[in-house]
This record gives sequence, structure tokens and C-alpha cells, in this order.
Amino acid sequence: MARILVVDDDAAITDLLSRVLERDGHAVDVANDPVSVLGLALSRYDLILCDVMMPGMDGFELVGRIRHLVDAPILFLTAKVAEEDAVFGLGLGADDYIRKPFGIVELRAKVGAHVRREERVRTHMLALGDVRVDLDARELSAHGSPVPLTPTEYAVCELLAMHRGQVLSREQIRARAFVWASDAGDDAISMHVSNARAKLRRANVDPIETVRGMGYKWRA
Repeated sequence: MARILVVDDDAAITDLLSRVLERDGHAVDVANDPVSVLGLALSRYDLILCDVMMPGMDGFELVGRIRHLVDAPILFLTAKVAEEDAVFGLGLGADDYIRKPFGIVELRAKVGAHVRREERVRTHMLALGDVRVDLDARELSAHGSPVPLTPTEYAVCELLAMHRGQVLSREQIRARAFVWASDAGDDAISMHVSNARAKLRRANVDPIETVRGMGYKWRA
């Protein structure tokens, strides 16, 4: 189904993840040394699972260095449970996180949902002023140039764009754009929206509006 890269310095964890994901039909590559990831052809992967606490280079530093090279979803595996850690990771461009110790059912569900979302077939495009949302390619462009959104940032933008002029709460965004049932809190949702808005503004468009106390909307 998908080619997945698992990055964790604990060989027992990578062995377990490989067995579980391969049983679901995925092709799995393993990197126990995070530094070695920098030399891989990362564009071939459909999803990356990355531990946070690793010697030599932690997951936050690694993702910060590779995010611009990877269009695929990146999921953190982390024993850190504080929401500020999760928000920091999402701010680096990660799409989701799975807390250690994790359940196999949760792991398979989240990986499967991300993979299905990436494979989903779309059939049309939204034209919204200077912004184009290609629902087939899952790409957003402004003034004819692509905006480098992460998969989760794109999903949030697509949801808001498809409900142009309608205010959507953080709970609605979590339920409808985070189709893998992420347990990310409101701060994490806000971080994804903030990251997307910053990239859109750098592309000289600003279609997302914050509606205080209610949520966000794509300007009509």
C-alpha cells in the first residue's frame, strides 16, 4: 500500500513497527541512526514515523532539517505528553503524533488514515480569487505558484476553502480535517492554521480569517 520510513534508535521498536506495518501490506524501511536519514532519497516515502528522543540528533531537529524535502505526512512517536511539546513538533511541520507507549490498534488506525487520505482520489478544482485548490493533486497555489503546505496544512485549507464564508470551530476542523482522529488539542489545531496562514501570506494571499471565540473561516 505505502512505503514507510521508521526512524527510531530503539531496534526493538523499529522491529515491532516493521512487523505490524508489513502485515498491513506496507513496505517499511528502518533507520536506527537519525543522522543517516539525511542521506536518504526521502521523496520516495509515502509516510514517515519519527521518534523524538534520540541520541545525536533528536526528532525535532531531524524533521526541521527534512520537512522541506518531504511532501509525505510525518508522524512523531513521543513519550513527551506535554501539549507544548506536541505543538512545537507540529510547528516544525509534523502532521500528527502518537504517544508512547502506543497501542497497536491506534498506530495502525493513524497510519492507515494518513495513507488513505494521501491516496484519496479527487475529481475537481476550487478557484477562489488568486488561490487555486487542486483537489486531485491535493495542492494549493497562489498567483499561479504552488504553496508548500504540509499534508495537514493542506487538509485544513481545503476544508475551509470548501466551506467558504462559513466559520468552522477548532472541534469541527479536528473532526473533519484530522480524519485520523488525532488527539491534538486546540493549540495544535491553531498551530497548523497559523503555519498555513504564514505560508499563504508569503505567497501574497491572506484568505483565512480568525473569528474570535468561534474559529476560522475562508473569506468569501
